[in-house]
Amino acid sequence: MSSFFFDTSINRRQALRTFANGFGMIGLAGLLAAEGGKARAADATDNPLAVKPPHFEAKAKRIIFLFMSGGPSHVDLFDPKPRLALDDGKPLPFDQPKLVRTKTTNLLKSPFKFSKYGQSGIEVSDLFPKVASRIDDICVIRSMVADNINHNGACLQMNTGEQAFSRPSLGSWLLYGLGSENQSLPGFIVISPSQPAQGAPLWSSSFLPAAYQGTLVADLANPIANLKNPQVSSTRQKDQLDTLQRLNELHRKQREEDSQLNARIASFELAFRMQTEAPEAFDVEKESPATRQLYGLNEKTTEIFGKQCLLARRLVERGVRCVQVYHTTTAKRSSCQLWDQHGGLKTELPANCAATDGPIAGLLTDLKARGLLKDTLVLWGGEFGRTPTAESSDGREHHPFGFSMWLAGGGVKGGQVYGATDDFGWHAVDKKVHVHDLHATLLHQMGLDHEKLTYRHAGRDYRLTDVSGTVVQDILA
Repeated sequence: MSSFFFDTSINRRQALRTFANGFGMIGLAGLLAAEGGKARAADATDNPLAVKPPHFEAKAKRIIFLFMSGGPSHVDLFDPKPRLALDDGKPLPFDQPKLVRTKTTNLLKSPFKFSKYGQSGIEVSDLFPKVASRIDDICVIRSMVADNINHNGACLQMNTGEQAFSRPSLGSWLLYGLGSENQSLPGFIVISPSQPAQGAPLWSSSFLPAAYQGTLVADLANPIANLKNPQVSSTRQKDQLDTLQRLNELHRKQREEDSQLNARIASFELAFRMQTEAPEAFDVEKESPATRQLYGLNEKTTEIFGKQCLLARRLVERGVRCVQVYHTTTAKRSSCQLWDQHGGLKTELPANCAATDGPIAGLLTDLKARGLLKDTLVLWGGEFGRTPTAESSDGREHHPFGFSMWLAGGGVKGGQVYGATDDFGWHAVDKKVHVHDLHATLLHQMGLDHEKLTYRHAGRDYRLTDVSGTVVQDILA
């Protein structure tokens, strides 16, 4: 029986799928058992997702990361530059850095208007009127900097802290450090109808135990497959699972600690528990008509991203530690990087904003009304920004030298702008916030010291922020 489960042949995998179907768990048995290295014995526990105490009192309990894949243009959305309008069509008055993909042409003014919103009077593009209506809950960071000018490396750095090599994602570090408040749902869930080009490495646990990797939800109509088992009763299924667990434990005792094996064993138990709670958690039909309208589920333009945001609220409300929401597309398109406006700036950028503006504002409104925003940290942004100079006549190039992201809730002071780029929006010149600084701040709000949250691997202690990172204290309430 042991060899049936644990030999590595194709026949074994097919047999496992057949056997798992008896539990209604196809697609669930491997939820936690994809990537990962060897888990140290010191980190092995009966339940790797058990709640762990933070290093110090936390301001936030959970994170929702709204990731706009492709690089939203800061000078068209959250960083108005009157100088661009004055010098439109003129050359950039200083040399471009050596780290460029193409030598873009002259300065390009934003074709969109900015207005002041809220009591704070922060200027936001009129492309985001509903998000702007929540600006007093938002801290806009206008001085973000990253190290990579290409999507792959920049997306990896924003999600894992590392540009080139496999490293654990932000959500995986949070699970490793804090565990999960809900033992009947995955603690780290990624909602993305179509995967970004970088795929699973963005939510991988890498060398952390595999139990900490993200669970991808791609099919919004059927988020988790096979949650119901019409073949046997729940009592009979539990008896089968108990037998399987005993066999797995006998097998595990004969081997050294293996993160993938431990995660696969744990996934059967999680899958069984999910059959009770997950169907309700993912059922947005239970929401009131007013809530569905708030998120834009009744409009074709906002339906997909609205459902993603509503699912994010339902999941964090039920104790899921980290939810990442990727704005991608289900349409046939050469790239899933929707915010990658090398061209079509005047048409594609407004379309992206129209699809996300209402759902994001709805999420912030709903979280605040339910008392969840105060301890839920919401982060919006992409892997970098776009150049203030033109690519062709209606586009902008990749730009990691100074760009905008924003945070809301979770102990962050709303209604403020932090940092600045130069008059043209090229360089971050005041209060620079590197990706490592952002990660350090996110962990800090969750009660984790980024310098102490480490994992021993390959002879050294690794952490999300590598060897740098400073908490941005000035944005914290």
